Amino acid sequence: MASFFSSSKTAGTSTIATDADLANDIIINNPADDSISDIAFSPQQDFLFSASSWDNKVRIWDIQGGNPQGKAQYEHSAPVLCTRWSFDGTKVASGGCDNVVKVYDLNSGQNQQVGSHDSAVQSLRFVQCGPTNAECLVTGSWDKTLKYWDLRQPQPISTVMMPDRVYAMDSKQQLLVVGTAERNIVVINLTNPTTIFKTVQSPLKMQTRTVACYNSGDGYAIGSVEGRIAIRYVDEEQQRKLGFSFKCHRQTKTNRSVGSSSQASVYAVNSISFHPGYGTFVSAGSDGSFHFWDKNQRHRLKGYPAQNGSIPICNFNRQGSLLAYAISYDWSRGYTGNRQDYPNVIRIHPTTDAEVREKQK
Repeated sequence: MASFFSSSKTAGTSTIATDADLANDIIINNPADDSISDIAFSPQQDFLFSASSWDNKVRIWDIQGGNPQGKAQYEHSAPVLCTRWSFDGTKVASGGCDNVVKVYDLNSGQNQQVGSHDSAVQSLRFVQCGPTNAECLVTGSWDKTLKYWDLRQPQPISTVMMPDRVYAMDSKQQLLVVGTAERNIVVINLTNPTTIFKTVQSPLKMQTRTVACYNSGDGYAIGSVEGRIAIRYVDEEQQRKLGFSFKCHRQTKTNRSVGSSSQASVYAVNSISFHPGYGTFVSAGSDGSFHFWDKNQRHRLKGYPAQNGSIPICNFNRQGSLLAYAISYDWSRGYTGNRQDYPNVIRIHPTTDAEVREKQK
């Protein structure tokens, strides 16, 4: 288990950013009446994104020109935990604690229920699967199932039993990876979407918080509540050669009264997102910081200082030119931590190549 990634430095650059480096961020103050749970950009437009919230709503924003405009919103009857866009950018899907899967049509302005589970819907993705690469919506729930939906019919195309409650899910190319309770990681090849390709135990010792697939579809990263990330590959030979884990999202304080002893505060890795062009990735955590990483050369590209609240979710737009991240309560300290004065903000950070592009060896 590696401790930290090595720092990558070139002449005139530093891996440590400051708050001044966030001065050009677009800020959406009070984007919801409760914490933001998920953010997803349109796959067709650079400046259009949806955000789900614990206030039971999904809101769609347009940030063209740096001036955030609310375009639409719709409601669930309980907190919404996830949101994603269809491939053609005409529909937004969402799921949450009302056990319901909804889809909003941007052209008609109408939303409708397209599916349901027996417990909360934690995660969803639009995927192309089967022999014809048909587009469908896959949803993962605390009811320990994965369901595939054709939006034109009310019953699921297929239901796949998971080892435990679904906590995280992601898909790229033909790879679908699901993280469940008890540290199970389920790998599915979408050419055969109803069959589990393999189930493995997370190499991280504590609960899985997030998973993110590589753009190439041959592996995935896992983030856990203990401030660690695991870099994994589907192929076992690749895994032996290239797989590793490292510590992150930790704050070390020296206890001056006891000499040089230090104490580390460990925070959850809440979100991981891969840059769509370069294949580098960003992580965000309960410590309120986000960091850009290069998994291939095993170093940190840039790290940003902790903000004044936890970051529950971050995501790139389709070009990787923007990173959206929410500063809001992530429920890591239970209901008692959800103070009235806790910040609730969405920030849009314009990325630079110095932050997100692989450095030459």
